[in-house]
Amino acid sequence: MAAHRVFSIPFAKVYPLYVEKARRKGRTQEEVDRVICWLTGYDAAGLTQQIQQQSDLEAFFAQAPAMHPNRDRITGVVCGIRVEAVEDPLMRKIRQLDKLVDELAKGKAMEKVLRQ
Repeated sequence: MAAHRVFSIPFAKVYPLYVEKARRKGRTQEEVDRVICWLTGYDAAGLTQQIQQQSDLEAFFAQAPAMHPNRDRITGVVCGIRVEAVEDPLMRKIRQLDKLVDELAKGKAMEKVLRQ
């Protein structure tokens, strides 16, 4: 099976879209960063490095220090697709991040977004 085109999109192109979505709803870039770091295990410096290196989504997730053990608790629908039903592991990680940013933008409390 051919890889999805989305895998080759640079994370640096997606990141500002996440930030803008959150800002439109009154959230901050710091909150978006916190969500991304929670899911992937990156620290602020590692996240900045990934953006500067123009890593694609495949490399971004492959190089993630430690995917959070509670990421399987991320459930729901993103773009009409149930996150927990996505079979491709990389696509599931992308959808999980999308779902977290969606929840943040919808005003959910950070503790609930981070499954605490």
